[in-house]
Amino acid sequence: MNQAKDRRKSGNPAVRAAAEQRVAAGGEPRITWRNWVGGARLRTLPLAVAPVAAGAGIAHMVHGFSWPLTLLALAVAVFLQIGVNYANDYSDGVRGTDEFRVGPARLTGSGLVNPKHVLITALVFFGLAAVAGLVAVALSGRWWFLALGAVAIVAAWFYTGGKRPYGYAGLGELVVFIFFGLVATVGTVWLQSDVQTQEVWFAGAGVGFFAVAVLIVNNIRDIPTDRLAGKKTLAVRIGDRASRILFVVCLLLPFVVPAVFGFVYPGMVLVWLVLLIVAPCIVIVLTAKTPKELILVLQLTSFAGLVYGVLLGVAFAF
Repeated sequence: MNQAKDRRKSGNPAVRAAAEQRVAAGGEPRITWRNWVGGARLRTLPLAVAPVAAGAGIAHMVHGFSWPLTLLALAVAVFLQIGVNYANDYSDGVRGTDEFRVGPARLTGSGLVNPKHVLITALVFFGLAAVAGLVAVALSGRWWFLALGAVAIVAAWFYTGGKRPYGYAGLGELVVFIFFGLVATVGTVWLQSDVQTQEVWFAGAGVGFFAVAVLIVNNIRDIPTDRLAGKKTLAVRIGDRASRILFVVCLLLPFVVPAVFGFVYPGMVLVWLVLLIVAPCIVIVLTAKTPKELILVLQLTSFAGLVYGVLLGVAFAF
């Protein structure tokens, strides 16, 4: 009963609502598949697809494209992203960080689900990513990818897991840029071809900046609650105004790629169309006063990153 009273005093409306529901019903609220789907945070999955799409286009350009290897690379990226999301839900929940959230309820932090079940779910998706990676390595013969995959899983876990998570130290943006930009894009190409090109690094950086922008706007929204929880994200460290400026910079830098390669690859003209999505994001984030506005920017930025990655791949391929 004391625990229920404590949860009804929580700063998280979702926690209070769950506790009040327990008291009123005399038991636990029912968990549905929607809770678990929400825990997967599907709106972040475009960030996993974008670098694979860009890398596949470059692989096609150098005549190394393989449907099986591309699909396996996509499976690794998507499963790893979902695993990261459930792992973050678990780690933030058991640390008590999500007690201060005012956004959508998390599985662990809301008290709706046994934390061990969330952890097991995260490990299952990490396992699926590992299996897809093993198959890709077996088909390609590039066994050194096993080490890269292991590092990626470790990085995914320690984003919010472990005693000293780097996401709590303001390093999340750097690691996201490396793994969801450079590593995912370059890895998709190198899995299929031995040809070395400068295009793949530019493409990886462009996609990576979109991933960083998504994380920045998410953390701008959470600055007040992260401060209360002692979570020193980059946004907390540099402040609201500087974070918004950095977000704009990260959304504009990817367009260096079509500017540089536009004369060589005519299809790059299509990439400029992404500005139609980016421009509203910039306007909204510079004027936003409510978390709801920032959530809209997060969703639009994630979608813009996906369109950018796909169009970039198409431009390089054809």
